[in-house]
Amino acid sequence: MQSFIIEGGHQLQGTIAPQGAKNEALEVICATLLTDDPVRITNIPDILDVNNLILLLKDIGVKVTKNGPSDYTFQADNLHLDYLESDEFVKKCSSLRGSVLLFGPLLARYHRAVVAKPGGDKIGRRRLDTHFLGFNRLGADFQRIEGREVFEIKAGRLKGCHMLLDEASVTGTANIIMAAVLAEGTTTIYNAACEPYIQQLCRMLNGMGAQISGIASNLITIEGVESLHGTTHTLLPDMIEIGSFIGMAAMVGNGIRIKDVSVDNLGIIPEAFRRLGVSIQVDNDDIVIPRHDTYEIDSFIDGTIMTIADAPWPGLTPDLLSVLLVVATQARGSVLFHQKMFESRLFFVDKLIDMGAQIILCDPHRAVVVGHDHHKQLRAGRMTSPDIRAGIALLIAAMSANGTSRIDNIAQIDRGYENIENRLNQLGASIIRVQS
Repeated sequence: MQSFIIEGGHQLQGTIAPQGAKNEALEVICATLLTDDPVRITNIPDILDVNNLILLLKDIGVKVTKNGPSDYTFQADNLHLDYLESDEFVKKCSSLRGSVLLFGPLLARYHRAVVAKPGGDKIGRRRLDTHFLGFNRLGADFQRIEGREVFEIKAGRLKGCHMLLDEASVTGTANIIMAAVLAEGTTTIYNAACEPYIQQLCRMLNGMGAQISGIASNLITIEGVESLHGTTHTLLPDMIEIGSFIGMAAMVGNGIRIKDVSVDNLGIIPEAFRRLGVSIQVDNDDIVIPRHDTYEIDSFIDGTIMTIADAPWPGLTPDLLSVLLVVATQARGSVLFHQKMFESRLFFVDKLIDMGAQIILCDPHRAVVVGHDHHKQLRAGRMTSPDIRAGIALLIAAMSANGTSRIDNIAQIDRGYENIENRLNQLGASIIRVQS
């Protein structure tokens, strides 16, 4: 196990560029299974979750060529179908959250998939009902295989239909879209997730010959086709990493420019930071965060305490609530955070309380932060990263703290952030990676 040793109090200054979008990468890499032809994808982030997914595709027979940094070609023309039902494949899927996105393409093209409960963050139950119900509406049957803790999904050629999703699940929507592109007839998906990741997946699939309309809305229409062909695709910059950099710049920055952020695809993220008093300047497609000696939390128009809550896109992504919460610890004023989508994601605030933050954890979904207004610096401490986003939030807290902190289990951070310590050290941070 590896850890970070962070010397707090260093000001960051300079320019940083975001990596490619992690969540988009997981979707579009899995979509390469839908064709025999080569599919080239650029701006792929060099992070643990994506690298493990690429290794898993190699295991099942996908030819993977690395053309250069962040540039890969995938060709799924000769898969090891027996391996897809093996215990080894199931075990690897159970340790990788992104593996759930394999099942739609496998079902569409090979009419069968064995599904294990996927791994990933320890942030509460993340159910797969939306995926299964969508596959079932397309004509697939599934059953639990006793003794293996897996589900087997089978179908002939899938048939298009109208479906109303029980929740706007991002991975559920992606999986159903990938299954439906090769289905017979027309599929309409209402209450579909419409995050930029989903939009990008649809555009890539259309580039492969799919017929998808309603992109960027919550009503997706898919005209099934007989087959797909190859294409090239470039990932968007990672909006969650961009939000993380905004948080760092507000807390410990002395002027930070974040390059090429695709401003139009950030949605409400900049506004969420502005509600905490963070000044954000847009310069063409860059974001500039000036030095903040203080920042003040807004209140609602009627004077009541500000509430920041997650919601399906175009609402605020839940992946940034942890970062926003840490930023609020040094603001002037108070704010209520309401994490609606996952029941365990706020439990990391105990570590911030140990560092001296004034936080009231009301229940698993709500926390009130009373900001220090920079009058009281957080204390350094030793902590463990429970998930990707809490991990980066704790890293930001440690960078602002008085003294030297240690964060264990940083593999969780590596799952979502590429070479993070070296990139931040180039801006003036003091972060050392050590073997625990």
